[in-house]
Amino acid sequence: MARLVVLTVLGLGLFRDHWPSYLTRLNASREVKPVELPNCQLVKGIEAGSEDLEILPNGLAFISSGLKYPGLKSFEPDKPGKILLMDLNEEDPTVLELRIVGSEFNLSALNPHGISTFTDEDNTVYLLVVNHPDMKSTVEVFKFQEEEKSLLHLKTIRHKLLPNVNDIVAVGPEHFYATNDHYFVNSYLKSWELYLGLAWSYVVYYSPNEVRVVADGFDLANGINISPDGKYVYITELLAHKIHVYEKHANWTLTSLKSLVFNTLVDNISVDPVTGDLWVGCHPNGLKIFVYDPENPPASEVLQIQNILTEEPKVTQVYADNGTVLQGSTVASVYKGKLLIGTVFHKALYCEL
Repeated sequence: MARLVVLTVLGLGLFRDHWPSYLTRLNASREVKPVELPNCQLVKGIEAGSEDLEILPNGLAFISSGLKYPGLKSFEPDKPGKILLMDLNEEDPTVLELRIVGSEFNLSALNPHGISTFTDEDNTVYLLVVNHPDMKSTVEVFKFQEEEKSLLHLKTIRHKLLPNVNDIVAVGPEHFYATNDHYFVNSYLKSWELYLGLAWSYVVYYSPNEVRVVADGFDLANGINISPDGKYVYITELLAHKIHVYEKHANWTLTSLKSLVFNTLVDNISVDPVTGDLWVGCHPNGLKIFVYDPENPPASEVLQIQNILTEEPKVTQVYADNGTVLQGSTVASVYKGKLLIGTVFHKALYCEL
């Protein structure tokens, strides 16, 4: 209740004062110059988003598609979302929609957001999917059945500390870190929280036996991932244009180590399992994401961050497009010299590096 009172006072008194700050947080004045890659092709079969993706060591890529999110464009608003599979070992890879089996899962309510995989000691692959049925938040746990090209639904996870989940990183079959991109659940209050930049969003560690907040104070906590050795957790703070590095402890708590600031809105993070490099899908101009204009579409940008734990990380702009080819990039990941780029509501692009 105290936070609600604070929000009301701030909203009434500071609306005009926050408009310039809001535009700055959205990076609203930025335009991009194209940075092209050789032999890029749009992925056939993706027309309504590829918001998050994860590539297994064998080259199979899971892609979440069809996200419906308040305030964002959707090209298929009346269709349920999908989980797609793409084999990057193929010369000209295409996508296949994975069948979802399991008697208790409502296929019509699939609205997938962030995804993450965990491979058990017996090589069982679990896919954890952030889902927004009726604009609420759940985490769906699936077992990947490769021969059947299907996902077996095992469990739906709900919790009061998981009200606005954006992304997750799995650290076990039912264990994960999750970002909540808002503090409030009510849509009206969420809009004020976003506009005023209250920085009340937070990160949660979830296990069947324990759920707790492990980091907070974010201006829209967004993407999250973990280093190959499992020692560090990376979190993007979308509207502060930051990537935060945390040390992970044996009791699953996190300690802040450093932050990097960028001239772009950093979304999802993929981590190269060999080099440890971060690959980040970015929004150069966030205003174009939230106020969609087909004549002036949102741009796309991919950053590679090398040696992030050192005093001088190397940041490279690997790809940039003004929206002519690809709109609203959210994620990028590499496999054997190829780069797969996903978007919040548009297409997906596959390029040679």
